[in-house]
Amino acid sequence: MRVLICGHGYLGEEIADQARARGWDVDTCSLSGSSGSHACDLGDEESVRHLASLVAMPDAIVHCASSGKGGPPAYQHVYRNGIAHLAHFFPNTLLLFTSSSSVYGQIDGSLVNESSPAEPDRETGKILLDTEQACLATNGIVCRLSGIYGPGRSVFMKKYLSGEAVIEEDGRRFLNQIHRDDAASAILYLLDKSLDRELMTIRGEIFNVTDSQPLSQRETYEGLADIFCQPLPPCGPRDENRKRGWTHKRVDNQKLRATGWEPKYPSFLDAAMEIAPTIQY
Repeated sequence: MRVLICGHGYLGEEIADQARARGWDVDTCSLSGSSGSHACDLGDEESVRHLASLVAMPDAIVHCASSGKGGPPAYQHVYRNGIAHLAHFFPNTLLLFTSSSSVYGQIDGSLVNESSPAEPDRETGKILLDTEQACLATNGIVCRLSGIYGPGRSVFMKKYLSGEAVIEEDGRRFLNQIHRDDAASAILYLLDKSLDRELMTIRGEIFNVTDSQPLSQRETYEGLADIFCQPLPPCGPRDENRKRGWTHKRVDNQKLRATGWEPKYPSFLDAAMEIAPTIQY
């Protein structure tokens, strides 16, 4: 398998490492071209054309580039335009787009799967949905990732350990998360299985990439309090300005697990002791 990973950041680097450990041929690109990756602006047609002239034709492309915390114009440039350019210059190559579970706008605590309505209230979420459809139109794969955490990165762990955590309202809001290493393994698992003639139905499908036990905010902080023998954070108002929006739902991973994949960390709390020493606060 030869794979091109577009976006060589926190997740992309782990995907590349795991792919090489499998014996796959790996090319990577990033906007800056750092860490040995090719420099490429996915939203720029000529930049992607140049990338195509530098790398061997891959069997699969993973689009996991970041919008750089930008708003709708950045989303349109990196995601929607990026997928269009990759599809054009790498014809007949399997595309896998890493979208976000934030496209589910439910606020009632319901369990959502890939068949549930995806009606985000933010323009950025609508652009993600449009990009998903563009990827699926190529018979590609869409992975809707929950909030990524892992070594050196966890907003909730950082806030808890630093004493800045606040339980929003009654803490009922569910937190849907996925360990970085599990996200990478799920993506590579789907790419691998997509080559299996008996599992070709994986192509053209959407998969929720999330752990197996969504926890409420209160359950998360209660678990951390038990693990670290510290008090619960105080209660306070909800943060209306969250980047991923304020939603309240449980994201289901049964479709992904039905393919045979299982997470190493079924719950955020299963990884808490391991990642805590890596968090700077």
